Amino acid sequence: MSTSIEADYLIETPLDPARVADVMAGEQSSGTFVRVHNETDALRARSRASVLRIDEREAAQQPSLASAWLAREKIGGPYRRARVTLSFPVANIDANLPTLAATVAGNLYDLGETTGMRLVALRLPAAYRARFELPRHGVRGTRALTGVARGPVIGTIVKPNVGMDAMETAALVRDLCEAGVDFIKDDEVCANPAHAPIEARVRAVMTEVRRYRERTGRNVMIAFNITDELDAMRRHADLVEREGGACVMASINWCGFSALQTLRRATPLVLHAHRNGYGMMSRDPALGMSFQAYQTLWRLAGVDHMHVHGLGGKFAQSDAEVIESARDCATPLTDAFDDAVMPAFSSGQWAGTARATHEAVPSADLLFMCGGGILAHPDGAAAGVTSVREAWAASEAGVDLETHAHERPALRRALQFFAAKR
Repeated sequence: MSTSIEADYLIETPLDPARVADVMAGEQSSGTFVRVHNETDALRARSRASVLRIDEREAAQQPSLASAWLAREKIGGPYRRARVTLSFPVANIDANLPTLAATVAGNLYDLGETTGMRLVALRLPAAYRARFELPRHGVRGTRALTGVARGPVIGTIVKPNVGMDAMETAALVRDLCEAGVDFIKDDEVCANPAHAPIEARVRAVMTEVRRYRERTGRNVMIAFNITDELDAMRRHADLVEREGGACVMASINWCGFSALQTLRRATPLVLHAHRNGYGMMSRDPALGMSFQAYQTLWRLAGVDHMHVHGLGGKFAQSDAEVIESARDCATPLTDAFDDAVMPAFSSGQWAGTARATHEAVPSADLLFMCGGGILAHPDGAAAGVTSVREAWAASEAGVDLETHAHERPALRRALQFFAAKR
């Protein structure tokens, strides 16, 4: 049985990559810049991280990042690049998610020997994964709660982002329910504003959702943004549950691992993980964290949905990165558990991006969320929802989108209107 965690890194350094890998292993386990008296051979054998592999890549002539340490030492290029795999003893960390993150992604970023440091991937032993939270609902639970047995869960975002009061928000949600959407979420910047306090907003919105549910039998899932300090998040989740809601959302980077773990243990609701801020960890290829490692850490907190952005969207990520991120979400962390989470596609999505999404992902087990792509449709939100469903149906049938739109006015109008906006 494996008793270690493996982590892959991309490093850049003017030094020997093997030397730097050894520094990384020591810094993040038993060592410091010099061997100390209590660091015995027995202790090192038990607790020191080890270097498993070094795969050197093509060097660069200029450094990706500055290092004052290298400047002081008057060490220049060329700057050697390598993929390094380290192994960390589980016993050093135990079932402690913040300490796991600090171990695999802590002071490594500050090492003076490097001009590039990126955590690429994490692999966990099954017994270790078992000690953390599993998704309470994941894909199957989300389908059961929304009643969407096949195809994507079609969602939207409350727009404008902020500014509407509780009753105005509830009226918009009522209209979106009537439009046939499956899922509605708050924007990440709307949590508990003075003009629409979350308690008033939850009660007003859920009144409309319950009325719609009782009349139609459809259960639209609302992801209320409860991002706050922990005690407030638990109170807000309890309120959502009492009002008959099914889902809460948190801006995970700003709440932190411990808060998300505690929230997961405190509520039976679907936990929708919004990754806003992830770009600061990922956009520079020589720095930060790739999505595989990022989502591995957050899945240990027990989230059910994870944002991956969208194909052809408004953000900086490439389509290849979005696709890989969605596949990461759908891949179990170990073979011992079915712990996949539902990828949430958003950012600039509309009927015209449905085909690329359908063709790129291994299944339709996903949230496909269109804010402006539904709410800005020239014929209204209902036509926006219809256009998205018609575009997805065309892709499933292998029919050309323009041909499919000839006798489908909602899709035809979407293609005309949104294409002109891009």
